Amino acid sequence: MAKTKYSCVYQDKSGRFFYLVELGTDQVTGKRIQKKGTKDSLGKRFSSAREAHKEVMRIKNEYMMTNGYANYDLSYKKFMEESYIPYYKASVQRSTWHSRECGLIQITEHFENKKLREINVRDCENYRIWLLNNSGYSQSYCSLIYGMFRKSLDYAVTLQFLNENISKRTRAIPKGKSVVSYWTKEDFEKVLATVYKDDFYEHMCFVLIWLYYMTGIRVSEGLALNWNDVDFKRKKLRVHHTLEMTNQSNFIRKPYTKTESGLRIISLDDDTVKVLKEWKQVQKYHGVKEFILSYTDLPLYRSTVQRIIQRYAKLARVPLIQGKGLRHSHVSYLINEFNADILVVSQRLGHSSPEITLKHYAHLWSRNDENIAKKMTGNIKFIYAKESNIPHFNGNQAVKI
Repeated sequence: MAKTKYSCVYQDKSGRFFYLVELGTDQVTGKRIQKKGTKDSLGKRFSSAREAHKEVMRIKNEYMMTNGYANYDLSYKKFMEESYIPYYKASVQRSTWHSRECGLIQITEHFENKKLREINVRDCENYRIWLLNNSGYSQSYCSLIYGMFRKSLDYAVTLQFLNENISKRTRAIPKGKSVVSYWTKEDFEKVLATVYKDDFYEHMCFVLIWLYYMTGIRVSEGLALNWNDVDFKRKKLRVHHTLEMTNQSNFIRKPYTKTESGLRIISLDDDTVKVLKEWKQVQKYHGVKEFILSYTDLPLYRSTVQRIIQRYAKLARVPLIQGKGLRHSHVSYLINEFNADILVVSQRLGHSSPEITLKHYAHLWSRNDENIAKKMTGNIKFIYAKESNIPHFNGNQAVKI
């Protein structure tokens, strides 16, 4: 076999020209994809190396157009179990994985043994409609599930299992409007009045509710707080950790927050400083020295925070809210009591930009113009004209007096 001046074209001992083309590696089997021949597409033998070269170029072009991606009977289920799910699990935080695992299983079971390459626009649209009309999920969860499905097909394209993400031809499912309940200042005062601080556990409940309401930190950020995060002299609270917890003997205090912008230092008011100083002494008396929101020196479960909030909400007869509702409450408190500007609120919440703050909390500024309206009253000074300054009305409309 002798090489010619054309790539992939050779001449054997009999003088015949032939091609041997390497088209890559099969993504599943790992075997090389090769094509070899002595004839063109019409079955005619090559009379020159140039003719063989033309056939090589045709084969490569055809392969890239039609078979440039792994061509095999891979099912969607096998793709998910062997490729996407392991990739996704390794790419996100453990807490995120646990919250998404059920959704990924649901998607996998829905398409199950459908061949990955045979999923078409109609299949995607039917799944989208099923989620919205028959799944029984909330619209926000439907949005999350369908978004995960679309991302799985994105990954299939990345691995060259697919030519394109066919689901992108369908519309995404909007999250819909989510209204988060929160406590007003009056609600907060009613809740505090129901707490019996002389009891060690209830005192911790008081500190928990107070700290979340007065700082706006995320639930996982608050659970991770240690006393070395508090600077009593400068009146600052350092928010640089989040808590990931399976149980009280298996937890991680991660040295980062939900986003990079979440790493922040919050200024504390004198009342909060006083609450924390008093609580630190009470904890010390009971042998608790590390976690701020703790009565055993071990971190609380996230579900415990929710139970505490709901327990005192029922006692005070105020709206039942979630943990993130206290974060919402903090924003409402800053706006309605102190007319806080968007930049200050954004910095305290740990958002990367004021636009994100507005996206989630714009409705809380709805009453922010009342003071302006009051100031506008009587601000314009003038005296009505005593007679018309227009010499003669010359319009073409009939004027009835």
